[in-house]
Amino acid sequence: MGLHIRDERQMKALTGLSQAQCDALLPVFSDLYRAAQQHAYAEGSQSGTRRRRPGGGSQGKLPTMVEKLQFVLYYDKTYPTFDVLGTPFAMARSRAHANLHTLSPILYDTLVQLELMPYRALATPEELKAAWQGVDRLLMDATERAYHRSQDDAKQREHDSGKKTAHVEEHRHGAP
Repeated sequence: MGLHIRDERQMKALTGLSQAQCDALLPVFSDLYRAAQQHAYAEGSQSGTRRRRPGGGSQGKLPTMVEKLQFVLYYDKTYPTFDVLGTPFAMARSRAHANLHTLSPILYDTLVQLELMPYRALATPEELKAAWQGVDRLLMDATERAYHRSQDDAKQREHDSGKKTAHVEEHRHGAP
């Protein structure tokens, strides 16, 4: 079944990429997928758990590499529940979960191999300068993170900013 993508606009809305960008990912994604399948086959043969030859058995709900790539890109773009993810591909939520678990690392490896993954951690100022080389605009993620305060009163005071809010003052001193 799969995604029925009608035009470029829908392609970008469902996958986050243009058709040309997907086409550029596809050869590397396919090679890495086949390599992972060969590795899994070799491991199954050695342990004696393999029951079929490569390519044997049911083809599944994602028979082509294009559908496999669209499946994982669709998930990464929209982050649906597994029930919703499986619906356009006519698969159960458990199968959607299993397919995603298999295909996500392959997409990640594809993006790494094509040098399309962003920097996640820079250890030194030199690495930071090298990462900014040729960049004329920098965007920073300023998402707030939960901060768990210590239950120890003395440690809480060490981290206290000194700012007071009306509701905190009322709570400490009683409502006026």
